[in-house]
Amino acid sequence: MTTIHRRSIAFCVALLLTTLAPAPVLMRAAPAPASCESLTSLKILHGKVDSAAEVAQGAFKPPAPGTVNVAAARAYGATPAFCRVTATLTPSTDSDIKVEVWLPKSGWNGKLQAVGNGGWAGAISYTALAAAVTSGYAATSTDTGHSTPGSTFAIDHPEKLIDYAHRSLHEMAVASKAVASQFYDGAPKLALWNGCSTGGNQGLTIASKYPADFDAIVAGAPPDPRARLMSVRLLINRLVHRTPDSYIPPEKYPALHEAVLNVCDTLDGAKDGVVENPRACKFDPKVIECKGADGASCLTPAQVETAKLIYSDVKFPKTERVLYPPLLQPGSELAWGTLAGPQPFTNAVDAYRLVHKDPAWSPDRFDMASDFELMENEAKVLNTVTPDLRPFFKRGGKLLMYHGWNDRQVPAMSSVTYFERVLETAGRSAAGRSIQLYMVPGMDHCQGGVGTDTFNKVAAMEEWVSNGSAPAQIVASRSTEGKIDRTRPLCPYPQIARYKGTGSLADAENFSCARQ
Repeated sequence: MTTIHRRSIAFCVALLLTTLAPAPVLMRAAPAPASCESLTSLKILHGKVDSAAEVAQGAFKPPAPGTVNVAAARAYGATPAFCRVTATLTPSTDSDIKVEVWLPKSGWNGKLQAVGNGGWAGAISYTALAAAVTSGYAATSTDTGHSTPGSTFAIDHPEKLIDYAHRSLHEMAVASKAVASQFYDGAPKLALWNGCSTGGNQGLTIASKYPADFDAIVAGAPPDPRARLMSVRLLINRLVHRTPDSYIPPEKYPALHEAVLNVCDTLDGAKDGVVENPRACKFDPKVIECKGADGASCLTPAQVETAKLIYSDVKFPKTERVLYPPLLQPGSELAWGTLAGPQPFTNAVDAYRLVHKDPAWSPDRFDMASDFELMENEAKVLNTVTPDLRPFFKRGGKLLMYHGWNDRQVPAMSSVTYFERVLETAGRSAAGRSIQLYMVPGMDHCQGGVGTDTFNKVAAMEEWVSNGSAPAQIVASRSTEGKIDRTRPLCPYPQIARYKGTGSLADAENFSCARQ
């Protein structure tokens, strides 16, 4: 082959490759995010944007600054610069749902975190918003449709009760996603819910009624079913005060608590002042029945029966029909004053003021026979949770539940019961893949108590989303006077943290998760 022929062939090949090569991609700079102020013109479903303004780093001041505590002030001071959007949503003619969306100006992680409420709500959860936006999330919260304490906002306002019960959560999800998408010129890649107490119930409500709204839900201490819980809270207080000498005064709580620890503290191999697994605790309060004169270190026979009632399933008087699992667990005695104290729990009293349509209704008028049915019928809109979460799971949704065993407000066993019912419906294989429960020994309602109570639930969920399996353990800590003095693994229910037999009881590394 001549040199000319070789050059001709090489030229033809080069020409062919050039012809077949894909056209060069013209790189286009990503569109700049919308300005904060421009969001006031954004059209949102069932509502309107009221304001949109930039907030400088650490400069946020809540609308009611007089209520700011030290923790809240610290949270506000740590916030990055963000765009604060306020909106009003009106899905019904009687709706007035306030929503806020906080959008980090830089460092956005591409995700949305909605934060829940407590009690009867009625306010934006500003401290939780601050924590979420500081962690890099676009964050959102709602007052659920009212701005007054208690339940009287819903008397003769059924649409407002629907907003509180569930509708405001869905409307907030839709609106906040629209706001975030406009500001960042792209939808969040993950929508996460994070709440405890009422916020925990809100999480279960979303998974039940609006399975497409959120991809991941963290739900702590969820009261469920809410209407019935209101009744049994009043009933248990009535039973505690059934006779003049049946009430257990607070000065006797320490002796009763110490008696429980003597029997059940070391069941996990560690004597640390915490009952790791109350379900395994076989305690009979008769062991501290007074042998002689009454005093702070013993219980009278009537008080022994009261303690047994508190540790037992709540039953309907006369018929013995089981209404609810035990309201308080062995190990929680120091916190009995909320449900078994001198007065009934305020949230429950408020619920009856609502169904009786009487802001002045008092608990001395409570009659279980008639009021129980009244609550079941008139407040059934509050029962928003179902154990059938298959639509949520089918979308790949993940639900992380947690509950303190020493919860003084919401029965810890109600979360265990719900978890088991979900698995009965979705199948046991859903555990660890779609749903997981973590019980927290010694923790009170959402936080506090004698056990570890601080752990990063959102980070645990992020880990789950990343690798597809719920964490094999979550390390929690306890602080005294601002210094961490104990860490402990939280285990997937029904496992518990057992002491390995050597090393400090204050170090999580010396415990492993295993079945009781």
